[in-house]
Amino acid sequence: MEKWSLMAITVLLALTVRWAVSLGSYSGAGNPPMYGDYEAQRHWQEVTYNLPLRQWYFNTSDNNLLYWGLDYPPLTAYHSFLCAYIAKLINPDWVALHTSRGYESQPHKLFMRTTVFVADLLVYIPAVILYCFSLKETSTKKKVSSALCILLYPGLILIDHGHFQYNSVSLGLALWGVLFLSYDWDLLGSVAFCLALNYKQMELYHSLPFFCYLLGKCFKKGLKGKGLVLLTKLAGTVVASFAVCWLPFCTDMEQMMQVLRRLFPIERGLFEDKVANIWCSLSVLIKIKNMVSPQTQLKLRPVCLIINEIPFMATWFLLVSTFSMLPLLLKDSLLLPYTVTSLAFLSACLASFSILEKTSAEDLQLKPFSLSLKGYMSWFKSFPKIVRTLFLLSITLMGILSLLSAAVPPPQRFPDLFPVSVSIISCLHFLLFLVYFNVVMLWDSKNSRSQKKIN
Repeated sequence: MEKWSLMAITVLLALTVRWAVSLGSYSGAGNPPMYGDYEAQRHWQEVTYNLPLRQWYFNTSDNNLLYWGLDYPPLTAYHSFLCAYIAKLINPDWVALHTSRGYESQPHKLFMRTTVFVADLLVYIPAVILYCFSLKETSTKKKVSSALCILLYPGLILIDHGHFQYNSVSLGLALWGVLFLSYDWDLLGSVAFCLALNYKQMELYHSLPFFCYLLGKCFKKGLKGKGLVLLTKLAGTVVASFAVCWLPFCTDMEQMMQVLRRLFPIERGLFEDKVANIWCSLSVLIKIKNMVSPQTQLKLRPVCLIINEIPFMATWFLLVSTFSMLPLLLKDSLLLPYTVTSLAFLSACLASFSILEKTSAEDLQLKPFSLSLKGYMSWFKSFPKIVRTLFLLSITLMGILSLLSAAVPPPQRFPDLFPVSVSIISCLHFLLFLVYFNVVMLWDSKNSRSQKKIN
């Protein structure tokens, strides 16, 4: 009973932070003619409610795709239609065709913020709670602490409840998929992830781990026996899930191809709003836009990092990921929420996990790697101090650059000095994380194989 009480308090705190952030500004507030993501989501409600489904993704006299044309998968379109249906009942002006463009009012802002809040509450938060409760060999305190830190992650809060998006839906569905797989409910897990992928194409970044895990399970069972049966069931489940989501758009090939073209608009490139840190950083020295076509850029997808249960590095990574969005957050006047939520998240991680005390090679799961460097063992004795120093320097640098970006005008000769600096610093951090997590995984796998041989 105690753990449920503590978790309830955690959820209430997380909801309070979300609602407090939602009281602030949003993407494109009072900024015609295009406004921002808030207007994009509102416009999708307008389009899906007033136009026949066949026209949702096509350029017509009633649907100018240059004005926030729908470019997310079908489940997002259905979600927009549901929100629009409710909006129509409250105030028809909110979704009136053409005349509602750029509509802004306090009642409408309350409605839009509530839709994100409810989606978060129904999909993402329950998945996080169940995930934390399912952690094995973990005390109740650690489970509640994990839930607190996950739910206070500022990046997701600022983008969904500040900037304005519904990332919690796709991420929540993906997390439900992970939960189902952890209980060996493979078909339900496949359905959940297919729904996530059909809500937002961003989930393609998570598709490889799901695919490899399930395929590996089939191989382990044997492709001439139970493994083949499982593979057949999984394939049928995936096809059925996609068929249900796409059925209204499968009337002809032209309709399907148009939806796909809208989902992957590669002509926009990789540089929008300077949030693609690696590409923006490289473009300072190498003009990738002039050398590589958008079609070729598409083939260079970044690899998703797998974050293991390592509190120190996980906290560091999540702080950097939030910092990397600073130019976008400043554009949306979200400096105060960015500062408060980042400090709150850091404080929660420090209090819950004492992360600064967990920087040894063993805590960071680098013990197998350190043992392979026998000639450098003396260097690893000072490793915790070095790591803590790097972390504190990183936090200080991000804090200073955040302050400069917000308070100091850039030199006229270098108007993008601060955004590019944020991109470069974030890029360097992410390269460090890429090396670190791959070292952890490779040496852990190598160590596991050695243990099997010994046994």
